Amino acid sequence: MKYIRTNSLKRLFSLRRRSFGEDILSSSGSPGKENEENFEDVHLAERPRRPTWKCFSFEELYDATNGFSPENLIGKGGYAEVYKGKFIDGEEFAVKRLTKTSCDERKEKEFLTEIGTIGHVRHSNVLPLLGCCIDNGLYLVFELSSRGSVASLLHDETLPPMDWKTRHKIALGTARGLHYLHKGCQRRIIHRDIKASNILLTADFEPQISDFGLAKWLPSQWTHHSIAPIEGTFGHLAPEYYMHGIVDEKTDVFAFGVFLLELISGRKPVDGSHQSLHNWAKPILNKGEIEKLVDPTLGEAYDVTQLQRLAFAASLCIRASSVWRPTMSEVLEVMELEGEMDREKWKMPGEEEEHEDEFWGFEDLECEYDSTFSMSLPDSIGSTS
Repeated sequence: MKYIRTNSLKRLFSLRRRSFGEDILSSSGSPGKENEENFEDVHLAERPRRPTWKCFSFEELYDATNGFSPENLIGKGGYAEVYKGKFIDGEEFAVKRLTKTSCDERKEKEFLTEIGTIGHVRHSNVLPLLGCCIDNGLYLVFELSSRGSVASLLHDETLPPMDWKTRHKIALGTARGLHYLHKGCQRRIIHRDIKASNILLTADFEPQISDFGLAKWLPSQWTHHSIAPIEGTFGHLAPEYYMHGIVDEKTDVFAFGVFLLELISGRKPVDGSHQSLHNWAKPILNKGEIEKLVDPTLGEAYDVTQLQRLAFAASLCIRASSVWRPTMSEVLEVMELEGEMDREKWKMPGEEEEHEDEFWGFEDLECEYDSTFSMSLPDSIGSTS
């Protein structure tokens, strides 16, 4: 594979136990002036930790997964497979392997980009990278999320309904993780594929954002990226991205709004009739009939105040115009604020409200595709979670 033969990449992997966080700190051991913003929010942005990721040998991963046995396969997507493994000391992990049939150089480059992206991340609500391997293919090694993804628990009809307390905890934790990626990380990261299947859960239901295969750095001097082809998951794509390829933090905010609606309602982002969740929810939100959004399996077992805050946050996030969407800092303010919400602060001018309605036909273009997979045009690039 072309990308793993370069000297620069070999140097990258020669840093067996070096912490990416060391680059953030100045020689005195304190944050450099240019990175002060990374440490302004203590409870969201965690200071770098040591040790961090390492390079594994292919033999280590092969033995730990029983030869990548089908019995250990726990996830499969358009270009990668995820296996469960266990080291000699009993520690369990998940290894993401680029499939042999995925020889497209662009996909290999994206796989390596994921290493460079997640290697800089240190937050309790982002899935930590344990290591990687470039022998006999490309592999990423992560902590094993014992409870799987939010999607797998929320939509599995054989399992008991997810209770409201857990849903609320997942909503807050995911918002904190996404805020960290946008504001607290060493570099601005746009995830581009925030969805329930990419939010994994620890044993105590703490959410962790995963799958950075589509993530992009956004330099501080840039306002946005212009990207082609369009990649992501239908039902989550913001209008400006779907129609014009424009990507910035507000792209993730829109997807997070859809994720909130999914937690509240228990509905999938796109239903069997190809109707998007946000298109179904918007008129209900506009009328203030938020009780109609609630997952019927919950009955009345939910906190009304928390529901109001999550629903209001979702209504702001899914606005068609990115200008009128909140930042993740503002989303957290809405979700966590004690006391009355200042709804007038977020009221759009009448002209903008009328213009907003013009965008709500773009999801009609989605109906040709299977919305349960991450897709690009024209390539498929499914989620591995």
